[in-house]
Amino acid sequence: MRRTYVLEVKGRSLTVGLRTWIMGILNVTPDSFSDGGEYPDKEKAVERGLEMIEEGADVVDIGGESTRPGARPVSEDEEMERILPVVRGLRKSAPVLISVDTMKAAVAEAALEAGADIINDVSAFRFDPRMAGVISGRGAAVVLMHMKGTPETMQSDPRYADLFDEIRWFLKDRIEEARSAGIGRGRIIVDPGIGFGKSPEDNLALIDNLGFLEELGCPVLAGASRKSFIGKALGLPVTERLEGSIAAGVLAIARGAHILRVHDVRAMRRAADMADAILGGNPGNAADREKKEEHAG
Repeated sequence: MRRTYVLEVKGRSLTVGLRTWIMGILNVTPDSFSDGGEYPDKEKAVERGLEMIEEGADVVDIGGESTRPGARPVSEDEEMERILPVVRGLRKSAPVLISVDTMKAAVAEAALEAGADIINDVSAFRFDPRMAGVISGRGAAVVLMHMKGTPETMQSDPRYADLFDEIRWFLKDRIEEARSAGIGRGRIIVDPGIGFGKSPEDNLALIDNLGFLEELGCPVLAGASRKSFIGKALGLPVTERLEGSIAAGVLAIARGAHILRVHDVRAMRRAADMADAILGGNPGNAADREKKEEHAG
């Protein structure tokens, strides 16, 4: 049985683990590896975010800077110009949790003021030392991810003496950094960084051994959707990786993932609900319990 956690998000207490949460990926970038350029303006992006909610997303994760292998950074102003109108638009239209995928404290601060609830920092505070303080002061939750190097360099022949040990100790250190800044453990989600400075074999091993992160005492997020290791395993382009993404997601759930970060929300919601039904009971009842607990809190 998967362990449950209470996630504290801006004064709300939410149970994670009764069923799998789906985090829908909403990239408002021209160069993301899978969906870059699909949502070039606020209206289309907000429309897609609302569609994800209808399809079953628990969280919408908005990104204004590509973190694909080899990606180059964009300025704070450009990133804010891309994401803030979408955050505001979604906040006005739906009560869903909003996450912002950024490594910049100034962007995070503006996004939280605009209504975001979670900061998904793929650098885990290494890019901008102000980030932890910004999140701490606003009661937000944070995703701390392991990445070897930077998006620009991470796939330049990544190697590990011990893959699991290095990731575990890295995330322990990042959790301590968060806690020293005043971010309670109940506001932290950890992500092993599938596809971020890992070989295809590393990514397969991570999914098959996600339980190694349980000792960290935080919910686990897994983001395998459409990534290149799936393409390599199946010999398929990015546009034909749905089935591989579903298989990776379901196995991640079986190995202990609490949250899946995905492009194909409807398909992954259904697959996750079926996995949850097999592994731990009726997913509909779990959703009902979540609503009751949130209302009571």
